[in-house]
Amino acid sequence: MLFKQLFVHNKIIKSVFIAVVILACVITALRLYPKPVLATLIPHSTAIYAQDGTLLRMTLAQDAQYQLWVPLKDIQPNAVEAVKLYEDRYFAWHFGVNPVALVRGIWRTFFGGSRQGASTITMQLARSLYNVNSRSITGKIKQTFAAIWLECRYSKHDILEAYLNIAPYGGNIKGIATASLFYFNKPESRLNLPEAITLAVIPQNPNKRLNLTANNSLLNDARSRLWQTWLSSHQKDKHYSADMALPANLINNKSLNKGNLPFKAPHFTDAVLSENNGTENTNQTIIHTGLNLHVQATLERMIASYIENNKNLGISNVSAMLFDAKTMQVKALVGSADYFNEAIDGQVNGTAAKRSPGSTLKPFIYALAMDQSLIHPASILKDAPTSFGPYSPENFDGRFIGPITAADALIRSRNVPAVSLSAKLSKPSLYDFLKNAGVSDLKSESHYGLALALGGGELTMEELVSLYAMLANHGRFKPFSLVKNNDPSFALLSEESAFITLDMLRQNPRPDTSEPDRYKTAWKTGTSWGFHDAWTIGVSGHDILAVWVGNFDGKPNPAFIGIKTAAPLFFQILDSLRHQHLLNPQTELEALPPRSLRKVNVCTASGDLPNQYCKNLSETWFIPGKSPIKVSTLDRPVYFDNTTNQVVCRPGANTREEIIEFWDSDMLRLFREAGMPRRTPPTLPAECSNTKSQTNVDALQITSPLRGVTYTIQLSKSETVLLKANHSTQGTIYWFANNGFIAKSDTGAGIAWNPQQAGHYVLRAVDGSGQADSREVVVEFVP
Repeated sequence: MLFKQLFVHNKIIKSVFIAVVILACVITALRLYPKPVLATLIPHSTAIYAQDGTLLRMTLAQDAQYQLWVPLKDIQPNAVEAVKLYEDRYFAWHFGVNPVALVRGIWRTFFGGSRQGASTITMQLARSLYNVNSRSITGKIKQTFAAIWLECRYSKHDILEAYLNIAPYGGNIKGIATASLFYFNKPESRLNLPEAITLAVIPQNPNKRLNLTANNSLLNDARSRLWQTWLSSHQKDKHYSADMALPANLINNKSLNKGNLPFKAPHFTDAVLSENNGTENTNQTIIHTGLNLHVQATLERMIASYIENNKNLGISNVSAMLFDAKTMQVKALVGSADYFNEAIDGQVNGTAAKRSPGSTLKPFIYALAMDQSLIHPASILKDAPTSFGPYSPENFDGRFIGPITAADALIRSRNVPAVSLSAKLSKPSLYDFLKNAGVSDLKSESHYGLALALGGGELTMEELVSLYAMLANHGRFKPFSLVKNNDPSFALLSEESAFITLDMLRQNPRPDTSEPDRYKTAWKTGTSWGFHDAWTIGVSGHDILAVWVGNFDGKPNPAFIGIKTAAPLFFQILDSLRHQHLLNPQTELEALPPRSLRKVNVCTASGDLPNQYCKNLSETWFIPGKSPIKVSTLDRPVYFDNTTNQVVCRPGANTREEIIEFWDSDMLRLFREAGMPRRTPPTLPAECSNTKSQTNVDALQITSPLRGVTYTIQLSKSETVLLKANHSTQGTIYWFANNGFIAKSDTGAGIAWNPQQAGHYVLRAVDGSGQADSREVVVEFVP
């Protein structure tokens, strides 16, 4: 009999063991079988935070709820423990259902006359995920099996994390992270214990306990009960004592609620949501940005004040941005003067709108020219009436200065030197440079021609800011991004040319002091043709500030001039930010020039390396291996017979030496037109041609048409091509096209050539002494 009992007992144990093993295998299989992450089953709001963690904006989720998802590890541990103590203290031990509590709850609800909840955390999660109506017995059974199913499929960690992120907190507020922002204006990781206890008791009766004030008896009673439970469970913890009281009123008047959710930096948050596909239906929850609320408030305040003070000029709209080139993040962005002003289309983000940049692209022409061995800062350029085929640019003031250094031409924003340099750029041209920088929606290069140098194309403020950030980052470019950009950088300019370009722009005098900014801001203005856009953009330390003044509808205004309208606001903003210590100056090490960069003396008048006769010297930056190396031949000795005062070939007993500047005919004309006439160099006798002691003339040189340019002639406008050649002495120039004589002109004077047919031409210019120069040109005809 005993043997039989043992046999039966062992058989039962074996059966139980087998059942347990099978159950474990089933659960393991269910756990391992592919399943959706719980976070993906729940629609999420998107929360955008400023640099200091302040909430800028929160969107509604797809189900019209405010619901953020945060990892369990980011939730304050006391808040997690308080929820488990109040909702389900046996959460770690049951398998989704607490049988004792469930039976007791069903009996009291359906037979005892009073409703009592018995749902575990897992059951509450199941009810929300599967939309179970648990008020009926059938619904409760469905909820029970759904909870067991969840426990089979997911870990306790995943279930608790999901519950904390979907728990109801009144109205359309879901999740402890959302509730923490709404009611305590802080992230869930910074909840203190009284706040954690308060939030833990709300989900059981969220609508009646939603009013988090001291006179809410339901809330206070629930908090008190949980507080006593907390103290009982922490009796051994020295931090707590039985006589500790829970603060009665946790909410101040500045706390958040559904009626005053923050909507800060609206254009910025709109753009962030768009850039991150962050629409109202997004599943991304947390976006941390580099926006500085103090800087943002300063820009908004300064713009509002500026418009109020200048509304008599018809100024009603401004866009501005401050960008940190070091972190590649936006620190402040104002897309329009007033987001809610329909009269100015206030919700349009001007920083993302395509506008003519005016002259703000000129610094990159000079930087490219330095990299392509065309100039250095002291190179002498010509600011004079010039035709580039049918294109004849003029300066903004309608005047021409004449000879000017490259640095001054950039600072004074002269158009002709910039266009002339742009015409000489190749591999890359300015157009190629902009394409390499990712400027979008560019038409073909021929569509713009040389007008691209003066703002003939369109860029957004974002694109322009990224280009100036490239200068601040030593010539290395990163695409613009509103939040942190992890894309690798790449070189668009050499470190040397980027440094020199900024150094030249730092000499630009402020409009209010007529002196360079003492904080060494490198800045540039721009005015679009027709007075549609006024720009100022600059680099101060690591920060890029851009200001645009205009109208979104494109309506022109003679007041829209970069130096007169945008520049004053630009410096008002900079001065205010500096006063508040909100800008990041460069360190002394960061301000040092590249090691390869050198300073050399050049002949001031010619910009070339000085010869022995040049007395007036200037110091300039020089890029070894790139900057043009040429010894100046401008200052030359000429010998005169003291008796006859005639030029002689060699020095003698009765001769004197004079150092004379040998300017070519074109430059002599420019000096005369600029009111600074120069002495015309004397013509040397023919027998001096082989004398090495003094040089007679410079070589004849064609200056128009340009090399490598295709001239497109509109037949309907009777356009022509300008022919022009320079020489150090006056005389007649004879012009030939493909060996056929076409015209003659005076040295330095232009003459119009009307080609009879399209095609490839070889143009030759020959002077009376037989000196010649030639140039190839392509001519195209269009109706």
